[in-house]
Amino acid sequence: MYAYTKDEVLLRVDNVSLSFGNTPILRDINVTIQNIKRPDVIEGQVVGLLGPSGVGKTQLFRIIAGLQEPTKGQVLLGEKGAPVKVGQVGVVAQHYPLFKHRTVLDNLMVAGKQAGMNNAKAKDKAIELLRRFNLESHAGYFPVQLSGGQRQRVAIAQQLICSENFLLMDEPFSGLDPLMKEEVCKLIIQVSRMDEKNTIIITTHDISTAIEVADTLVVLGFERDTANNVVPGARVRAVYDLIQRELAWHPDIKNLPQFSQVVREVSELFKSLK
Repeated sequence: MYAYTKDEVLLRVDNVSLSFGNTPILRDINVTIQNIKRPDVIEGQVVGLLGPSGVGKTQLFRIIAGLQEPTKGQVLLGEKGAPVKVGQVGVVAQHYPLFKHRTVLDNLMVAGKQAGMNNAKAKDKAIELLRRFNLESHAGYFPVQLSGGQRQRVAIAQQLICSENFLLMDEPFSGLDPLMKEEVCKLIIQVSRMDEKNTIIITTHDISTAIEVADTLVVLGFERDTANNVVPGARVRAVYDLIQRELAWHPDIKNLPQFSQVVREVSELFKSLK
């Protein structure tokens, strides 16, 4: 097992519940994400938020981003535990919305200026990120001229400019073929390793790909009562520490025997969550 430590809390979902009218959507959700430190390695955190369709992943996603007020509880950021505010957590939606009438560089600069940077600083930060994502030669392109993978990288760079160290990605593997999934996994790992405190939360129902890229899995689902009826309001049903299971940071993770074991374990759990 790789040497590592976990220290300060970076993000805490503290007893969050959400109801629409009299209908519970989420019940008493508690999640804690700590900073991971490895000797001589910059290592951010990648958390997979899994659950069958319809269990409330999107609503929890919105609450973590500060876009949805919970009925109860709160999301706290950093060591001081400050309540999350809109803009502190970057959001990369499925279809990578960018300003179609602006170039790649302009899209990033707009985000920088919204974050309070002056024109020069926004441009410097935008060019730095384009360089890190191998997009510097595309700075003058418009979104329509980019491939899907390039648009995704621009959308991630855009959110990294205007947020802090937190990034939410909604179903980043949806509709992708195996080769593109592999590329997206590499990109997520690259982003996580740009800063030790970078924290990426991925909502998905793609179990095997989530295990491939994450160091922690949080599984949402419904409970059932003694009569086997679904209890309204999804809860955290399981947390998998993939570091402890020696399933994090391996380049050939799919070939490890424990990979298939955990995929089967989570798949079996999914059957009881709907």
